[in-house]
Amino acid sequence: MGGWGLYLAFMIPPLVIGLGVQAWLKRTFARYSQVEIGSGLTGAQVAREILNRNGLDEVPVEVSPGGALSDHYDPRKKALFLSESVYAPPSVAAAAVAAHETGHALQDAHGYGPLKIRSAMFPAVAFASTAWMWLLILGFLLQATGLIGIAVALYAVAVAFHLVTLPVEFNASKRAGVQLRELGLVGAGEAAGVQKVLNAAAMTYVAGALAALTQLVYFALLFFGNRD
Repeated sequence: MGGWGLYLAFMIPPLVIGLGVQAWLKRTFARYSQVEIGSGLTGAQVAREILNRNGLDEVPVEVSPGGALSDHYDPRKKALFLSESVYAPPSVAAAAVAAHETGHALQDAHGYGPLKIRSAMFPAVAFASTAWMWLLILGFLLQATGLIGIAVALYAVAVAFHLVTLPVEFNASKRAGVQLRELGLVGAGEAAGVQKVLNAAAMTYVAGALAALTQLVYFALLFFGNRD
């Protein structure tokens, strides 16, 4: 199989899976954004309630400037950021996403190991994610296997970050489900919708990790194959 054929064989399946998962998430989020939560609480109020009930009154809940589905918890600022489509609506989808992000705040407060590892990796990953491609291109142009090897190693750091992210995200969703049920923030009929939103969101991270891992395998094969 030629170079382009090998590249397409490694890249197209994860790309198709990723696009499919993104479409699933958007469809699921849109569907349950139309289902009003019985408690009438907005996403921000759900997050606030969970935080307060867990002794995290000092963690602010703010509107994220990043647009749709830019919801996140920032462990450096100790703050929760929710997109407008999650912050204000009193919907099942908003409650699910807001609760998931508070799950990260709970992880931080309880010293959850994988989150600490991911946070520690972030500076190195920020550098590696930018530098590896330039080194790879330069290495191929100069036929410098050393530079290509460094590029692959740097990309491996980024892939490791994707893999560490998986337990962090799945654990946050698990915490979200527990909090919503135990605090009575969602009814029995709403729990299924919450779980569907959380499952769809979690699969985006699985798809991202799969794409990153297959690309790493491709570049590793290319690098080591060229050394023979």
